[in-house]
Amino acid sequence: MTYLALRNFTVSDQRTLRVILANPRGFCAGVTRAIEIVERCLDLYGPPVYVRHEIVHNKYVVDSLKAKGAVFVDELDEIPEGAVTVFSAHGVSKAVINEAERRELPVVDATCPLVSKVHKEGQNHATKGREVVLIGHAGHPEVEGTQGQIPGGVHLVSTAADVETLTVNNPNRLAYVTQTTLSVDDTREVITALKARFPAIVGPDVKDICYATQNRQSAVREIARDADLLLVVGARNSSNSNRLREIGSEIGKPAYLIDDASGLDPAWMDGVATVALTAGASAPESLVQDLITRLGDFGTVELVQQSGVEEHMTFKLPRSLQTDEETDEDAMDETAA
Repeated sequence: MTYLALRNFTVSDQRTLRVILANPRGFCAGVTRAIEIVERCLDLYGPPVYVRHEIVHNKYVVDSLKAKGAVFVDELDEIPEGAVTVFSAHGVSKAVINEAERRELPVVDATCPLVSKVHKEGQNHATKGREVVLIGHAGHPEVEGTQGQIPGGVHLVSTAADVETLTVNNPNRLAYVTQTTLSVDDTREVITALKARFPAIVGPDVKDICYATQNRQSAVREIARDADLLLVVGARNSSNSNRLREIGSEIGKPAYLIDDASGLDPAWMDGVATVALTAGASAPESLVQDLITRLGDFGTVELVQQSGVEEHMTFKLPRSLQTDEETDEDAMDETAA
């Protein structure tokens, strides 16, 4: 493994505590875009701005936006007539979109473009007469949105065992799509089972898997092997954060998912010389830095940065929220294309 420059945080003389920081970690492009959409709506239209469901799965982020005037609701019937409405990064069903249109709510859609891509893929398959299998976790907002976006509905499977009990109308007219917060590793066994049982099934290329999910899981799998303990900063209702913790457990390392530094149990630090530290795709970097400071209570922190994949992905904001400069850049991009 290769590591980049390191630095020391001297807070305690008790011992030296090596902390390996995963790279990449934290915010992905879809989360960054979603948060910026809410902030720009607040700047342009003034508070309150209503957001259906948590914009992303992180209490710190949600509370920060609440303090600026965002109001988070479970359903559209909680939103007053004419109020600016934002759909979360996880996406919504056609029924939600239709209801917003019926009520003539001014909507700004913060759905992650990679989630929208899954919706379009599923819709294209349905248009071609294929039944669609969705690999994902029941009850997750993204899964519920995708289920409601594809005409005729979908068959939801989470495990290879689910595939064995799957009943379809025509095994020769079948396709699959995946929840974006699942990596290639997460879906490999299920896809293998689908292809074994339904050889004619078609699905997305590996390149269509969410880059952020795959990168963060690959990074944590590498650094956890060199550590005595894995700490993941993220929300308990965050699918990708939970998966990062599970990876540590799978390779036999004590692994914990915590909201922030206050969630660190001192008992976890007994006998620990090296800590692997990462954050889910909706966890801000400030929470990681707070946790590093907290770890300083247990020794002199030797901070090591993993040399990992550099992410340069960005997603454009909706036209209605772009500055004149951004709109001009878009126009030039379209002309060049």
